[in-house]
Amino acid sequence: MIGKLTGRLDSVHEGGCILDVNGVGYLVSASSRAVAALPQGAPGTLWIETVVREDAITLYGFADAAERDWFRLLTGIQGVGPKVALGLLSALSPGDLAAAIVSGDRGSLTRAAGVGPKLAVRLLSELRDKVGGMPVGDTTVAIPAAPTPKGAAADAVSALLNLGWKRPEAASVVAKVQDRLGEGADLSTLIRESLKEMAPR
Repeated sequence: MIGKLTGRLDSVHEGGCILDVNGVGYLVSASSRAVAALPQGAPGTLWIETVVREDAITLYGFADAAERDWFRLLTGIQGVGPKVALGLLSALSPGDLAAAIVSGDRGSLTRAAGVGPKLAVRLLSELRDKVGGMPVGDTTVAIPAAPTPKGAAADAVSALLNLGWKRPEAASVVAKVQDRLGEGADLSTLIRESLKEMAPR
């Protein structure tokens, strides 16, 4: 298995590049960020994830180990293949991706090619508990403690849990809706507006 390649950027193509390593050109699928990070006319390094399938051996390249680790995490989510994972890592750095997941920012995720509202909701719900401790370059992202909802907000979160939503996402959306509507919003309005926020668009 290949874990890292150091060589000169030979050419760039849609979805990756060819990296010349001592005269051997490796075809590497990579995020646009990883390709852009390679120096022009000087040796550069890509971290590699080698994926072996029955009909192909594909090299996926990353600017650093953090980006590679995120790729592994993303491709473990149902509906996220390597192409969609690279699209996410092209649109968002590991730090931006972590921040979007922690804050429940579905809009940032849907900027990536191949990510629709439904998949964005799945990413937010499945990755919220896994993002803590994930690398974002030289640091790790900390998950802020979610404020404990009270009153109508607590009841709205409970209603969303009964409908099958996970607590972190339900609490995040209800808090967002309550910020927008104000503390005086009643329970039915909170539930209705929260469901609108969470519905695929």
